[in-house]
Amino acid sequence: MTKKLWGGRFKKGLSNSAIKLSHSVHIDKRLLQYDIRVNQAHANELTKAGVFTTEDNQKVQNYLTQLAIDFQDNLIKNDEDIHSCVERLVTAALGDLGKRLHTGKSRNDQVITDSRLFIKDQCKTVQGLLAQLNQTLLKLADRHIDVIIPGFTHFQPAQPVLFSHHLLAYVEKFSRDLKRFQATFDTADVCPLGSAALAGNNYDLDRDAIAKELGFSAITQNSMDAVSDRDFILEFLAASSFCMTHLSRFCEEIIVWNSPMMGFVQLGDDFTTGSSIMPQKKNPDMAELIRGKSGRVLGHLTSLQHILKGLPLTYNRDLQEDKAVMFDTTDTIVDSLTCFSEMIETLTLNKAAIQAMLDKGYLTATEFADYLVKKGVSFRNAHEMTGKVVNYAVENNKRLDELSRDEFTQFCEAVDDDVYDAISIGAAIQAKNGVGGTAKAQVVAQIKRLMAE
Repeated sequence: MTKKLWGGRFKKGLSNSAIKLSHSVHIDKRLLQYDIRVNQAHANELTKAGVFTTEDNQKVQNYLTQLAIDFQDNLIKNDEDIHSCVERLVTAALGDLGKRLHTGKSRNDQVITDSRLFIKDQCKTVQGLLAQLNQTLLKLADRHIDVIIPGFTHFQPAQPVLFSHHLLAYVEKFSRDLKRFQATFDTADVCPLGSAALAGNNYDLDRDAIAKELGFSAITQNSMDAVSDRDFILEFLAASSFCMTHLSRFCEEIIVWNSPMMGFVQLGDDFTTGSSIMPQKKNPDMAELIRGKSGRVLGHLTSLQHILKGLPLTYNRDLQEDKAVMFDTTDTIVDSLTCFSEMIETLTLNKAAIQAMLDKGYLTATEFADYLVKKGVSFRNAHEMTGKVVNYAVENNKRLDELSRDEFTQFCEAVDDDVYDAISIGAAIQAKNGVGGTAKAQVVAQIKRLMAE
């Protein structure tokens, strides 16, 4: 039986059901490398405080360095968590030195320091994947700079836009995600080690030196807040929720575009699957899975918020539940971003299907209304007249550009032969030449700007 770190007060050990419910080493073993680094930094400060001699510290440092290399799951015994596992192993190898390693340190400030280091690394990983995804989208936009697609509102054909303009909308969303993960990194970049259980430590440890050794920019200013705070994990989950929501929206569009009902795009075989019974199927499963996995991440954010909302200061065992949602969120967003970025590179366009859709839905009706405004008609009257023109075109199974001038003038005498230039798809695109618009000049400028960032 593994000796507990807290066993002196108790006459009986935990029941099997309590062990099953409370032991977390199978989850938090992912913090091993961080736990070793934190123990090494703490040992250096214990040496300055006279708890360890220089020789003692060197033995501890050497063992921990080797443990980081040699650790295998079979070294885990009946340990509560990875922190008690590491201390047990050090004690088994070095005897009394291992027992002294925990001086002036609690698992409360140890685990939160480990977690902050983990989140900092994950923020950088996700930021790298987001930057790569944006570059992929920018290259795709540049490659298809002249392709026009229907833009939608209410999933109804609305106005024509450049395909590249549509892609840049997601670049903007993912760029905001990048900033959110940077803000999360900054929140996590504060060292709580030295706060001990909740009140601080009695050994005058140099917390600034510990923070510097571990790569933190600052130290926490209140020991009670330090050990109870999980805001940085909440921020990571929130940033991940935003990002997964954006991925999910994009996947939804790809799924719809990929359907033979629209047929705008094709995805590579390496990101689609078939049916076990219907041999004609080519399913966009990876896009569907990313769309589905967004729900997990949104759920994790809500879960941790509910865990925290009823907790008094400082540490409560409920906080142990933060690891499962933290780890699953990091795995989900990293896997999703990696797969999505690779999948989007295989996307090809079916320009014939896109052109056929451009001929539906009266996408240039707004252009006709604006044309009438330029002829001196008030916009509200122009809007009314345009609605009547569209109704007439629908009833006669014609596109707007197939109506004769005489047909137009039934509804407004201001229409002239120049109407056809005004209501062409190309004219509709080029007319949106303000900053943020879909005109080619604007989109090209945006691509150049974003590629240079």
